[in-house]
Amino acid sequence: MPKKRSGGGLSATQQAAKFLGVSVLAGAVMAGIALPAVGAFGLAAKGSVQGFDEIPDNLKSPALSQRTTILDSQGDQIATVYSRDRTVVDLKDISPYMQKAIVAIEDSRFYQHGAIDLKGVLRAVNQNAQNGGVAQGASTLTQQLVKNYFVEEAGDDPTKVAQATQQTLGRKIRELKYAIQLEEKLGKKKILENYLNITFFGEQAYGIEAAAQRYFSKPAKDLDLQQSALLAGIVQSPSRYDPVNDEAEATKRRNTVLQRMAEVHDISQQEADAAKKKKLGLHVSQPKNGCITAVKGASFFCKYVEHVFLSDPVFGKTKEERAKIWNQGGLTIRTTLDPQSQESIQTLLKEHVNKSDKVAAAATLVQPGTGKILGMGQSKPYGYGKNETEYNYSVNYDMGGSNYGFPTGSTFKPFVAAAALEQGLPATQEYSSPNKMPYPSPVQTCGSKPWTNQANEQVPNESTSEVGPYRLKEAMAKSVNTYFVQMISDIGLCPVMNQIDKLGVVQGNGDKLPQVPSIALGAKGISPLTMATAYAAFASRGMYCTPVAIESITQKINGKQKSLEVPKSTCQRAMSEKTADTINTLLSGVIDSGTGQQAGLTDRANAGKTGTTDERKNAWFVGYTPNLSGAVWVGSATQKVKMVNIKIGGVYRYKVYGGQVPGPIWRDLMTGALTGKEAPSFNLVDIPDADENKGRDDGNNGNGNGDNNGNGNGNGNGNSTNGTTISGQTDGGVVIPTPSFSIPEGLIQGNGNGGQRG
Repeated sequence: MPKKRSGGGLSATQQAAKFLGVSVLAGAVMAGIALPAVGAFGLAAKGSVQGFDEIPDNLKSPALSQRTTILDSQGDQIATVYSRDRTVVDLKDISPYMQKAIVAIEDSRFYQHGAIDLKGVLRAVNQNAQNGGVAQGASTLTQQLVKNYFVEEAGDDPTKVAQATQQTLGRKIRELKYAIQLEEKLGKKKILENYLNITFFGEQAYGIEAAAQRYFSKPAKDLDLQQSALLAGIVQSPSRYDPVNDEAEATKRRNTVLQRMAEVHDISQQEADAAKKKKLGLHVSQPKNGCITAVKGASFFCKYVEHVFLSDPVFGKTKEERAKIWNQGGLTIRTTLDPQSQESIQTLLKEHVNKSDKVAAAATLVQPGTGKILGMGQSKPYGYGKNETEYNYSVNYDMGGSNYGFPTGSTFKPFVAAAALEQGLPATQEYSSPNKMPYPSPVQTCGSKPWTNQANEQVPNESTSEVGPYRLKEAMAKSVNTYFVQMISDIGLCPVMNQIDKLGVVQGNGDKLPQVPSIALGAKGISPLTMATAYAAFASRGMYCTPVAIESITQKINGKQKSLEVPKSTCQRAMSEKTADTINTLLSGVIDSGTGQQAGLTDRANAGKTGTTDERKNAWFVGYTPNLSGAVWVGSATQKVKMVNIKIGGVYRYKVYGGQVPGPIWRDLMTGALTGKEAPSFNLVDIPDADENKGRDDGNNGNGNGDNNGNGNGNGNGNSTNGTTISGQTDGGVVIPTPSFSIPEGLIQGNGNGGQRG
């Protein structure tokens, strides 16, 4: 019961409340009279009170945080990301029903009063005094808008949000003064527009456009009467009147709004009664926030774009500046992603590798001559459940990558060859290339101290049949380890380091590779994006272009749109055209007659290199056409799974090689990405063949093609013995029959001889 004095009048507390309310009103309206001291009424403890004139006259409408839309190169949406789901729209794009409904229920005298409603305040003060508490508020839409400004500025900081919403006299005074400023500066229509764009409607929807899409899957301009009434009713308490979780309570609230609209003559009573009988008619659209919702498996590319934005100084000098712009949103980011290439990656990876397999696969496609990333995907989807991951296997660690890249095996050898050719070695260079040898020592580095083989480390070839001498063409085709170690010994490590610097080749953690001869065998972790971009320089005749993912960005703030500067690809000559043409010729031979035969494209010029690392924990194929470069990695993300006696994509594999699993993936996804595209040719050079018969057993007594890395082409030809063809794989010239039964894992182990394999 309200507390009254014995004479039936108001209590001292009620009198104070009434006096204070009228004083606030008078001070605000007159805009210059300081409020009376309130300590005598025990109110000072509730918040500081400034003189009205002392409040700064600098309230600015905050730039509302909005959703950011990420598009592919054709302008189609990949995903939307946001800290708050909001799309700002003009008042003309908001249903008239919605405009009337929100005014009727929140501030029915909106168009009659100024920044504050005298009658409303007196009514509220009187009602609250009678109830001995706060039973009724009197905030106008303009005051509510100011409060929302404070909340928006606070962002997601809980302390700042609490300060922006605390029920103190000081905050209310600031709110009142700023409301007067907004009335003078904006006018009624703009205030209503801003209010409808800023207010929270529940279910993660900020602003009327997001709310209309969330609850009814339609734009705000198409809301009908009963839909508008429902949304207007939610504003007072989004959790209490949530129609998704409490239809009955939301219906009551909607009907209250409809009745109020009839009372203020926005609609007739008949219209209100008819609308009250209708069901809510929800058509809920689930929030689609973040890269996890990206189409065509582009979630990892989407996250890469986010990492680029948050790390590149072009978007802001500090991490905090860049994060503020990203969270502000309102961005339309057009990327380099080619929908055809991306769809090919995602479709073909799924066909070759199951997400539940013990190993994973990742692929990246890059356009030579521009550095544009056209596709990026992997076999394990983006997510946090079983057989899902948030780590992007295609990129470096600082861009969301897993581990620090993956050992590349023999796909590193073309870099060594390019360095040697740049040093003037001929394409017919020959080395003794024994089957096994100690690493040559000493080997000159870029410093004054040469590398020495103090531990007497040995480097073997994959197969016992690989015995030199070899020339470069054959050594590349067969991926002969000892050949390239001898080549590094011949030219020194510094030319190799200089060459990979020009090709942007670094470890997955961003560090430079160590100056040791074993780099020729791909012992260090490098990302697929780095490899695809480096190989693209061969395709573009020696021009290396840094990778880029963003074409353009526009940002819309407060109705104004501006373009943002974006990172540009930097292209530079990494090697002579002659060197690049020679590498293209050599790597065409890898596909024609070497370890990459299963990867070859039949309808266009193509080149590439296989790679398989020690213990078969990683297998690679990196290849290219003149207009597309791609890297495919298959292996253990944890580097704990040996790809021996293993099923991948439902197919049993005795031993996995770069030409066997990654190669066919590369072939198929490149075919899909290039369908309908032009098929230019390489500028090949003439490289004389070495004597084909130097007493070496090439492991090819019949029609089978052993790749001398322990990998037959598996095409059913096999080796022919005494006129009998045995179907199956070849391993260094030895036929391995295809088993008709499952061999238990671990029964047959890899040879583990320590070398890197082609």
